[in-house]
This record gives sequence, structure tokens and C-alpha cells, in this order.
Amino acid sequence: MEASKVLKKDRVRSIFALALPIIGGMVSQNVLNLVDTAMVGTLGDAALAAVGLGGFANFMCQALILGISTGVQATASRRKGEGKLDRMAVSLNAAIFLILVVAPPLTAVLYFLIPYAYHLLNNDPEVMAQGIPYLQLRVLAIVCVGINFSFRGYWNGINRSMLYMSTLIVMHASNIFMNWVFIFGNLGAPEMGAPGAGLATTLSTVLGVATYFFLGFRHAHKNGFLKILPRRDEFMTLIRLSLPNSVQQLFFAAGFTTLYWIIGKVGTMELAAANVLINVTLVALLPGIALGLASATLVGQALGREKVDDAAQWGWDVVKVGMLVMAGLGLPMWIVPDLLLSIFIHNPETLDTARLPMRLVGLTMGLEAIGMIMMNSLLGAGDTRRVMMVSISFQWFLFLPLAYLVGPVAGWGLLAIWILQGGYRILMGLVFANMWRRRGWAGIKV
Repeated sequence: MEASKVLKKDRVRSIFALALPIIGGMVSQNVLNLVDTAMVGTLGDAALAAVGLGGFANFMCQALILGISTGVQATASRRKGEGKLDRMAVSLNAAIFLILVVAPPLTAVLYFLIPYAYHLLNNDPEVMAQGIPYLQLRVLAIVCVGINFSFRGYWNGINRSMLYMSTLIVMHASNIFMNWVFIFGNLGAPEMGAPGAGLATTLSTVLGVATYFFLGFRHAHKNGFLKILPRRDEFMTLIRLSLPNSVQQLFFAAGFTTLYWIIGKVGTMELAAANVLINVTLVALLPGIALGLASATLVGQALGREKVDDAAQWGWDVVKVGMLVMAGLGLPMWIVPDLLLSIFIHNPETLDTARLPMRLVGLTMGLEAIGMIMMNSLLGAGDTRRVMMVSISFQWFLFLPLAYLVGPVAGWGLLAIWILQGGYRILMGLVFANMWRRRGWAGIKV
């Protein structure tokens, strides 16, 4: 009995040793989003809506690139578990090469397409005036974002998540400073308003790439970073693992952009409230995703050692930890929603619109952990195709059609849409948990 307690403590210690730096990095990322939202929120509902809509539209634009992080993490963690330390960074090399081939032409096409397509997302003239240049400035960073996410997958996969966190802190501190400069026109810079937030984010992302390459030469060169040319089969493995997650990320981002479009049909006030709700919620959600990334690494390394039972147990252990953490983070949303929302929303009617949805999010945070951690555990095992199919099906064939019906068609407002969103995500999490229990992922080769 005592040995079992020691083992559990050791496993919890291992989870937090890996997850805490990732959580720190992700919390810093979302604190930055909140700082962006708070700074832009002083400019009014139109600017707030433009930045919120533009942020998720940008996520959609770069989604095909972001999925490569999953392939890098799954491969690096598996090589570490196998003891092939000299080839751990080969997948990172392959990822950087693929991004440099794919991302520049994608950026060029999107930059010139945005002014002609933005009205499909929102046709409010005030939102368009600020949203178009904001989104154009954001897409200029697609190459750098892809490289940053590839490094994130690598550092997390080999248990060096502290390097990921420290780089994000550098990026976010510089972003806050440049927000102050470009949004409000300080230090002789032009007063750009909401587009200034886009420029600040892009410049800080470039700084992040420079920092990651410095750390890569210092800490990963012995593991093959920019030293070993990937073999054809290693390129193909990375593509096989990354492509389903890239498609999933694309549909997920497109789904959120569609959600913004649906809420925009309800009203600009509701869209501004939704932007704040999502950004505040992500501060609490992303620590759960960080725990999921930790689980992906622990699962991948266990499978590299050919310990399937241990890999399965890591998934369940991280879920237990995650549910407690997430439930605790949801409490302030339930108990004092106005205290959180009033930092960003200055219109009393917009605050009233956001209050009950925020309380609902707080109530369901603990259950959200199941889906986030189980999904990332499956990705760490290489089960990317089935995760993609479940995620796309639930979002596009269940949630979004119902959200349109209860929102713009039935006129039931933002609260009804948020009830549907919480329900579909909990249901999807239970499906992922059942997939993990059945162990169809155990025989996947990476």
C-alpha cells in the first residue's frame, strides 16, 4: 500500500515537472492575449471585435502549419524513449524545411486575399476598417509561427519545456512593450490602434524565432539539430503524423472563425462580449492543454520503451490531475464573473451579455480537462487520424449548425450558443476517453 502511494506521488511529480514550464509558457501567452484585449478594449467595441475576429481568422490562416508541432513532439519523444538521442532533433530539421517551402507562398496569397474576403467574416464598416490591416499584419508572421511551434514540439517532447517557457516570456514581454508603442503611438511611433497590436505580435514572433535558433544551436546540436539531413522515410513519418492534426487545426480554427461570424449575425455587442469570453477562458483552458502536451510526451516516451500499460496509465493519471487543476481555475469565473469581465468590457450592456456565459464556462472547466488531455494523449501515441475525424465531426456537424439555429435564426442569444459549446466539448471529451480506454492507439508506429 505504501509503495503504491510513493509511486503515485512520483507520477504526479513527473507530470508537474514536465507540465509546469509548459503551463507557465501558455499562461504567459494568454496573459498577453488578455493584455492585448485590455489595451484594445479602451478603443471601443468595434476595435475589440476586430482583434477577436482577426485573431481567430489568423489562427485559421496558419492552422495547416501549426499541426506540424504534433508530429515533431510525437517523434522526438518516441526517439528519446528508444534511446536514439543523436536523432531526436531530426524531425525538427524536417519540420523547419517543410515550413520554409510551404509557408512563404501561403503568406503571399493570404495577404493579398484578405481585403477582398474579410467582408465574408464581418461587414460592419468600423470592424472592417481596423480588422483588415490587423489581419494582414498578423499573417506576415506565418513562417515564424510555424518554426516557433516546431521548436515547442521538440522541447516538450524531450522534457526541456523550460526552454519553451523562457522563450515565450521573452516574446510576450516584448509584445506588451510594442503594443504600448504602436497601439497608442508612443516613443514617436504612429498611433495605429488595433493594427498596432498586429504589428507588435508579428515583431515579437520574429524575436522568438531568433531566440529558438540560438537555444537550438546551444542545446540540440548534439541531437542532430541542423547537423543531420532527414531521410525520406523521416520526412514521410513527420507528414503522416502532422497532416491529420494540421487538417484538424484548420477545421477547428475555421470553426471558431465561423462561430465569430455566427455571433456577429446576432450583433456587434455580442461579438465583442464573445471575444472577451474566449480570451479569458483560454487563460484557464491552456493550462489543461499544457497538461495534455505533458501527457503526450510521457505517453510517447513510454511507447518508445514498449511499455503500453505504462503509457495508458499516464493518460489517466494526467486526466485526474487536470480535472482538479481546471476545476480550481474555473471557480473565479463562476463566483466573480464581473470582476474578470469588467477589466476588458466597459459597456454595461456588453457586460450583462457576457456574465451568464462566463459562469457557465466556470462550471464546466473540470470536465473540459478530459477532452483536452485525452486528445493530446492520443496525438502523442500517433493516433492523429481518428482524433481529426472526431474533432471535425463534432464541431462542424453538431455544434456549428445548432449554434446557427439557436443564435441568428431562433434569436436565443449568446448564452444559448455557449451552452451548446460546453455540451459538445464535454461529449467529445467522453468519446476521446473511450478511444483511450480501448487502446486502438497501442500499435501505431512512429
